[in-house]
Amino acid sequence: MDLKIAPGEIISLVGPSGCGKSTALRLLAGLETPSRGRVTRDVGPGETAVVFQAPTLAPWLSARANVALPLELSGVSKPEAAARAEAALERVGLANAAAARPVQLSGGMAMRVSLARALVTQPRLMLLDEPFAALDELTRRSLADDVLALWAATRPAIIFVTHNVEEAVYMGGRVVVLSKGPGRIAADMAVAGPLPRPPGFRAEATFRATAEAVSQALAKGSRG
Repeated sequence: MDLKIAPGEIISLVGPSGCGKSTALRLLAGLETPSRGRVTRDVGPGETAVVFQAPTLAPWLSARANVALPLELSGVSKPEAAARAEAALERVGLANAAAARPVQLSGGMAMRVSLARALVTQPRLMLLDEPFAALDELTRRSLADDVLALWAATRPAIIFVTHNVEEAVYMGGRVVVLSKGPGRIAADMAVAGPLPRPPGFRAEATFRATAEAVSQALAKGSRG
């Protein structure tokens, strides 16, 4: 597998279960080391943020404290960390929920807190591992637009893992399709159109054609 991501680029990664999508993200995050090959990262310590399928929030902390935690762990003072956390929560539309505990949040709100926690460190690389998988369709679409709007503000590089073909095409400037495990790159397709996506983008002919091409590549790759 040979994959390069440019600064500010968004790549959607799709493939059958067990093909290695999450493993690829862990390698990029530095959470695992490759048994063979090489992973080269231009980002420095603290410049990578990971958002998992589950929000992974500390249940005993408020939304504000959850978002401030990575800053405090890096040595930022508590007052400054709290102020930056509140600003990050405002960016994801949760300014009024700063004091709420995770149990008081809906699934979509909890994921927004997780996104705010990832963004508060101003990362150069964001790794999103099926962050919308447990959410309903309307919430998924809303959060997709939110992530793209947040990306437009600071332009981190993003790798977005999903099983949803249309979501992959909507989110990515490129869609990389992996074959069944052990995963190999079966297709690497550019997605035409501006990012963030304009209203009605899913109904456009180019979107539908790209989604169909990705689906065909995924089906072929799943057969091996």
